[in-house]
Amino acid sequence: MKHFENGGSDLEEGKMGKEKDKALRNNRDQALLSGLAYCVSSCSMILVNKFVLSSYDFNAGISLMVYQNLVSVSIVIVMSFMGIISTEPLTWRLVKVWLPVNIIFVGMLITSIFSLKYINVAMVTVLKNVTNVITAVGEMYLFGKHHDNRVWAALFLMIISAITGGLTDLSFHAVGYTWQIINCFLTASYSLTLRRIMDTAKQITKSGNLNEFSMVLLNNTLSIPLGIFLGFVFNEIDYLSRTPLLRSPMFWLVMTFSGVLGLGISFTSMWFLRQTGATTYSLVGSLNKIPLSVAGILLFKVPTSVENSTSIFFGLLAGVFFARAKIRERS
Repeated sequence: MKHFENGGSDLEEGKMGKEKDKALRNNRDQALLSGLAYCVSSCSMILVNKFVLSSYDFNAGISLMVYQNLVSVSIVIVMSFMGIISTEPLTWRLVKVWLPVNIIFVGMLITSIFSLKYINVAMVTVLKNVTNVITAVGEMYLFGKHHDNRVWAALFLMIISAITGGLTDLSFHAVGYTWQIINCFLTASYSLTLRRIMDTAKQITKSGNLNEFSMVLLNNTLSIPLGIFLGFVFNEIDYLSRTPLLRSPMFWLVMTFSGVLGLGISFTSMWFLRQTGATTYSLVGSLNKIPLSVAGILLFKVPTSVENSTSIFFGLLAGVFFARAKIRERS
């Protein structure tokens, strides 16, 4: 009888062990799939935008942003209506609280599109590292946050790589670099402002929370009227009335695809973050810039030199070093 009980116990333990192994394999597969989806969507978004602006020579960056946001809002509303996702209702109180950060958000998107028209993808990824420097300084002065020496060393390497990359850039464009520098300041401002605004916004919502889908809906909905206004200011409406591109079904298909990708980044980043964690997410985000830069150089036939390629690679490694330094700082 005792032997039978022991045999039954071993059988039960073996069954539980198999189920545990199956669950671990499933979690690993989910993490791998979500990470791959995040990398593909984030890389594709930048490459498609570059294709629209450079290959099609589309000179209405603000209108591109408005259409992309309109696509994102439409998909979120449909998914919310079908009960697939939940979003907070857009109340006037919430809009008033969120409007300042939305203005920065619009400026961030527009300057990113403007710079991408003139600068190659690899240099954009390196110059975006300057955002980390501005954010770190802002955190120190606004929130009293102190960073260790490894973080500052990585930030210093980022600055050096950005300067040397600009000096050795064979396709250097002063207008593009100006827009990118403005974009770095706006992106850092958005990151720093968002932390304060979100706490206030959560208190106004009915659920006391503001998920990623609600933020996408709020940001993109508010950006549409502001983008239309800026389209008139920058005289894009006149360009749109004359360009033959709007009569091309393929161009509309690419534009719509870019809007879907923009929303896809939000979905896949949430999925990947939930399956892994902030540590893996930040490290993969930094490593993701390496294939993006290589793809940008090859696909758009960017003229480069050994010095410029070295500066770009140096900057990408600095980004990985920064991610690792931040991980250690958190731990």
